[in-house]
Amino acid sequence: MNNRKSFWILLFTCLVFFQGQAADKLYYTDADRAIFDRYLSEMIPKKSLPTGELMVQTARFFLNAPYVAATLEKEPEGLVINLREMDCMTLVENVVALTRTMQSATPSFDEFCKNLQTIRYRNGEIHDYTDRLHYTTDWIFENQRKGIVKDVTHEIGGISLPVDVSFMSAHPDSYKPLKDHPERVARIAAKEKEINARPYYYIPESEIDRLAEGIKEGDIVCFVTTIKGLDISHVGVVCRVGDKLTFIHASTTQKKVIVNEAPLQEYVESIKRNSGIMVVRPQMHH
Repeated sequence: MNNRKSFWILLFTCLVFFQGQAADKLYYTDADRAIFDRYLSEMIPKKSLPTGELMVQTARFFLNAPYVAATLEKEPEGLVINLREMDCMTLVENVVALTRTMQSATPSFDEFCKNLQTIRYRNGEIHDYTDRLHYTTDWIFENQRKGIVKDVTHEIGGISLPVDVSFMSAHPDSYKPLKDHPERVARIAAKEKEINARPYYYIPESEIDRLAEGIKEGDIVCFVTTIKGLDISHVGVVCRVGDKLTFIHASTTQKKVIVNEAPLQEYVESIKRNSGIMVVRPQMHH
């Protein structure tokens, strides 16, 4: 009887342990691996380009990839590698992670996974949904802390911006992993308070052209929204086409990754709920 009992206790302990480990799950397909290998072979000759140029070349690699939202929503929470289809944020994360991978001594798929996890998750650790950096201002803050990016908005000439995020804790039913998980909602709400207490700067839409000299190719442009409870509604990678300052992004209207037709200031002014931009500069990976 005792042996049997200890067997069940051992089995239960193992199950609990493995459940705890399940969050280290990696989700990807053979197609994602093939795209990564193609990226590597195309970009190795460009490995020593400056960070900004490497960012733009990497973003261009994904031109015409289909826009698909919510590719990260897997249960249990795990690292999703999806190079086939992306939304605006996963495009930027993939581009930053691939650029850093290319700058490492030995670029590899493992290195890419490590970089992506570090960028996407608060401490680079995955326990549950609340570890993911959902708000872009929080993403900027944490990745600046890790030395991956630098918020250059203020030094370019940006002015103070009050941020008041609350959308996720106010609408938990819109997020499957938050629905019926009050303890997760409480963690998100506590994080929102921290986010709101930090200082922010933005470049108002009418000032973009005037301050354009300070915006570099390969910078990450974050579009500030006036939607209540949110901070940033869209992101892209800055590029220049001739002397036009524009950006590469996964476009919701075109349903794919494009070089934006309209210049940056004109684009921001055309989006009713946008008031300006934040500019974030990827740092060289040593």
